[in-house]
Amino acid sequence: MKNRVREFRKNQKLTQEELAELIGISRQAINAIEKEKFDPSLPTAFKMSKLFKCSIEELFLFSKYQ
Repeated sequence: MKNRVREFRKNQKLTQEELAELIGISRQAINAIEKEKFDPSLPTAFKMSKLFKCSIEELFLFSKYQ
């Protein structure tokens, strides 16, 4: 799934490690999400959207043609 996690993280001046600690997942999981190799769980997506003060739809871009 396409996403804007890296963009939002950098705008907040957070490292992958800092973001991972804030939402309770591993740095490796953040890296995989940013590289679009892994889709986060719904609770993780909600935590990210709350942290970045945006909607899940702004953070994760769903296309029915994937």
